[in-house]
Amino acid sequence: MMFPEHLKKLGLERIEPYQTEGFVPGKGPQNPKIMLIGEAPGRNEVLQGEPFIGRAGDKLTESMEYIGLTREEIYITSVVRSRPYKIVETADKEGNKMTKTPNRAPNQKEILAHAPLLDYQVQEMDPEIIVTLGNIALKRLLGKAYKISESHGRLIKSPILELQDLDDKHYVWSDKVYKVFPLYHPAAIFYNGGLLQEIYNDLDALSKILGEED
Repeated sequence: MMFPEHLKKLGLERIEPYQTEGFVPGKGPQNPKIMLIGEAPGRNEVLQGEPFIGRAGDKLTESMEYIGLTREEIYITSVVRSRPYKIVETADKEGNKMTKTPNRAPNQKEILAHAPLLDYQVQEMDPEIIVTLGNIALKRLLGKAYKISESHGRLIKSPILELQDLDDKHYVWSDKVYKVFPLYHPAAIFYNGGLLQEIYNDLDALSKILGEED
């Protein structure tokens, strides 16, 4: 995997030793009202070079339309921009050996390697509200004390974690206070249908906050 020079300056060439592939750029307008931060791209996102497509992307689009926004009005990115995968040895029905590479959650080393880019994006985009999607994005910005099950659906005004030094793996709190609104990851509904009402309650709360911002 080859990285452009401007990404090497951010330290992203260090992701090469890890079990990841591809690179998906963020997408959306400069200085958006909302910046959505997900976990990491999946196989479809890497193939098409666009964040949040497929089933989870459809759910995300539905959620944004529910609060009166289109994808063109929001900036979409993720904590890790390459697809993390694992190698699974299996067999087909005839007993022929197969190797699969399903998606997996990014590990802390991968999150660290991509931290400079996420920090740069947040600073440059300067969104009015950052919407984190799921636990990984929430903890990356606000720390391990936060859990999506406890924090979803409420506005958190706080500095966010920024990487001070890639070598010593040291995060510091930003000077700026951001508005962070945690949501469940769009794919959560596929694994727990009971979250549906909570998800829409959270979207109602976010819609109200956006109305107050206008």
